[in-house]
Amino acid sequence: MGEMVEVTVGRIGRGHGIKGEVMIELRTDEPARRFQPGVKLALGTGLRSVEIATTRWHRGRLVVTLVGYPDRTAVDALTGEWLSLRVPADELPSEPEEYFDRQLVGLGVLDHAGGRVGTVAEVLHMPAQDLLRVDVGGDDRLIPFVSALVPRVDLGAGVIQLADVPGLLEDEE
Repeated sequence: MGEMVEVTVGRIGRGHGIKGEVMIELRTDEPARRFQPGVKLALGTGLRSVEIATTRWHRGRLVVTLVGYPDRTAVDALTGEWLSLRVPADELPSEPEEYFDRQLVGLGVLDHAGGRVGTVAEVLHMPAQDLLRVDVGGDDRLIPFVSALVPRVDLGAGVIQLADVPGLLEDEE
């Protein structure tokens, strides 16, 4: 088996009802892939794990039950715990033109002419769109991660290239 990486997929939220259901605060774009019955997820520091028993959607939020947690009292003890799992480092997203955060962080950032201007430091998931936090000589710049501004992502070359948009990397005067 190849190299594995640990990815955070969610956080256990409040209980839902009295039968052991719990809301999940998602930290993955692929909940159907990560939260399937039978999947075992590490809790917090990874010393304990839980197994997904059932999943369903309620008002746009993922609700799960966990094997061995039969009621509200049992799952309330897990509130706030982070959930993660180990996946192959070379695993790709389900959809083309999508990227995992771990694929983008660390990529070099090129300006429209191909000159290196910085490094992707973080991917921020905002309500309207994702933002790339780019380290440009020790200063942070936030770049909306949309094809009009980031027309090229080349994972093989380890770079993204920005469009020719004035003011994208400069401070306003």
